[in-house]
Amino acid sequence: MPSYTVTVATGSQWFAGTDDYIYLSLLGSAGCSEKHLLDKPFYNDFERGAVDSYDVTVDEELGEIQLVKIEKRKYWLHDDWYLKYITLKTPHGDYIEFPCYRWLTGDGEVVLRDGRAKLARDDQIHILKQHRRKELETRQKQYRWMEWNPGFPLSIDAKCHKDLPRDIQFDSEKGVDFVLNYSKAMENLFINRFMHMFQSSWNDFADFERIFVKISNTISERVMNHWQEDLMFGYQFLNGCNPVLIRRCTELPEKLPVTTEMVECSLERQLSLEQEVQQGNIFIVDFELLDGIDANKTDPCTLQFLAAPICLLYKNLANKIVPIAIQLSQIPGDENPIFLPSDAKYDWLLAKIWVRSSDFHVHQTITHLLRTHLVSEVFGIAMYRQLPAVHPIFKLLVAHVRFTIAINTKAREQLICECGLFDKANATGGGGHVQMVQRAMKDLTYASLCFPEAIKARGMESKEDIPYYFYRDDGLLVWEAIRMFTAEVVGIYYESDQVVEEDLELQDFVNDVYVYGMRGRKSSGFPKSVKSREQLSEYLTVVIFTASAQHAAVNFGQLFLGMYPEEHFIEKPVKEAMARFRKNLEAIVSVIAERNKKKQLPYYYLSPDRIPNSVAI
Repeated sequence: MPSYTVTVATGSQWFAGTDDYIYLSLLGSAGCSEKHLLDKPFYNDFERGAVDSYDVTVDEELGEIQLVKIEKRKYWLHDDWYLKYITLKTPHGDYIEFPCYRWLTGDGEVVLRDGRAKLARDDQIHILKQHRRKELETRQKQYRWMEWNPGFPLSIDAKCHKDLPRDIQFDSEKGVDFVLNYSKAMENLFINRFMHMFQSSWNDFADFERIFVKISNTISERVMNHWQEDLMFGYQFLNGCNPVLIRRCTELPEKLPVTTEMVECSLERQLSLEQEVQQGNIFIVDFELLDGIDANKTDPCTLQFLAAPICLLYKNLANKIVPIAIQLSQIPGDENPIFLPSDAKYDWLLAKIWVRSSDFHVHQTITHLLRTHLVSEVFGIAMYRQLPAVHPIFKLLVAHVRFTIAINTKAREQLICECGLFDKANATGGGGHVQMVQRAMKDLTYASLCFPEAIKARGMESKEDIPYYFYRDDGLLVWEAIRMFTAEVVGIYYESDQVVEEDLELQDFVNDVYVYGMRGRKSSGFPKSVKSREQLSEYLTVVIFTASAQHAAVNFGQLFLGMYPEEHFIEKPVKEAMARFRKNLEAIVSVIAERNKKKQLPYYYLSPDRIPNSVAI
């Protein structure tokens, strides 16, 4: 009788193993096997991190194995089981891989296809078409869209983390990491001890220094020592945690009535302010988004304030960016003076502090929350709803949305919810942060997520004119590496533009993002469909770059872009493309490391060895 060797790999995360009964059935082109209990006498099967093998004998030839069915049944107490993959050795000596990377809960079951990526048009066998359709039908019931706040991108329909599908919840280790990191951040900021300092006026700069006394690294120490200086202030707009606001000023706005006479002591080229503008030496950061946003009123005993400043900056003869004028609100007038470097020391410093405060609010709520976390969640939900696990684009993207929906759900539970951390320690808490997202949606466009286009739209593309914009330099290198990789993968599975256009699952994925994520706004520029391999490659680059590199740049990254520990792809051409991708990223790491050797203040947030695959890793 034909005999198969079945190898079963259990996940290595905490509590991944199970004591439940595990059954296997094989479905082939010539027949189906009986249900077989996978069990070895006097052996603890399916332990955490284990790879167990079993011999399965069947009564008759099954033909080509099309599906493997795994069932989990209660032994004593139910425990969840994380199945990584199954490998099948056939009676003819062939090996077939069946990736899973899913949790089985309760009396659960999963039906797996072999690991070859397939488009819908490649499936001609009824049972495989049916499997594909059922998987999406099930997922669309599990992954439902919900409006958390009017005007927001839609998010997952779950009130709390435990309501999420098990496959996208934090595993125990990641959940503990979230709690520990949250607690560590609170400890580093002395939140419990110094919470009153957020809710009352500070007396001197020593208060500021005590807040960050426990944070110690090269960058934080240098910033602490030089934060009051104009050079550091300007540098942070280029390479700080929010390097996406500064733009070249092509015309002085009427609402900022600054004159040459006011700033002439800052201008080094013996030119008028207007001439400096014409020569491209003037830059601007406008916090108009904050104008009229309600300040936090959750504590009736505490008055909190927001500014909506306009900051004018100048590129000096050393090609460094420095501030030359600050107006703290949008409407000019006697009660809204323009602050200058020639003013009294602490008047000028206080104006810069207000700008930095406004920058913080925009960074946390728009640059970080909206434009990386919430956007990546949209991509993730659409992917799970419209792309089956066998689809090559699912296999490509799944690592880049890992835990994204979970961490966003946690944020809605603990951080940005009513009475969350935002309300306790943020001047935009109590609803201001919600108003900000609602306003910023009009500027959330597809082009603004295409890194090269976004840089160019702000007039910041010239390396010769702006030589110290490392966020731009490193970001372009990483963007191009991702684009080359996605183009290779697209080329492997889509032989022509027509195949792209005819992939209805792909088109449904793209349309879901447009309709639910961007709320069907034509002005967003998000495509409703993709019609060519080049367009698809760019779209996938946007998804991956946003979730990995862009998030790292504005959130101080950890690591491992290009590393795919879950092997969803089994085909050699894709694995070779991944290897080339990693090689390109390693070259970028070397370039950045060599540059940073010469810098007192190194910039490494976009070094690929510090970029996590997703916003939550």
